[in-house]
Amino acid sequence: MNYSLPEFLAHAVALEREAEERYTELAEMMEAHANRDTAKVFREMARFSKLHAHEISNRTKNLEIAKLKSWEFRWRLPPEVGDYAQDGTDYLMTPLHALTYARANEVRGMEFYRTAAEHAQNEDVRRFASRCADEEEEHVAALDRWIANNSSP
Repeated sequence: MNYSLPEFLAHAVALEREAEERYTELAEMMEAHANRDTAKVFREMARFSKLHAHEISNRTKNLEIAKLKSWEFRWRLPPEVGDYAQDGTDYLMTPLHALTYARANEVRGMEFYRTAAEHAQNEDVRRFASRCADEEEEHVAALDRWIANNSSP
């Protein structure tokens, strides 16, 4: 998809804020059911999403960000927000399941940014989307390490 810079920035910030909200909701659900280890995973993912949204906002403070209505976003769900029903999230999730769920979300976020960069006609969008994709790739790599450390043979 081809985005104007203000429209792309609106999508990027919304993507990260929605991910933060979803991870926070999941952490609260896990805590309510005394699944503290999994709640910690989701709290950490919420923190990462919040930091990424903050970084995007800081890098773009002098740029215009489009004010889009919910139906103007070009997605059914923001890419880093998994579908509860489809992804099987419930209060009995293990930390490994939570990490795998988070990894799938980060991969979708990375793919969103890569696709935006590949189709961008605007050089600023291309550059910014590529940088965001690279950051998401780092998140995926970090999750891969966490998964490896939390998998039992």
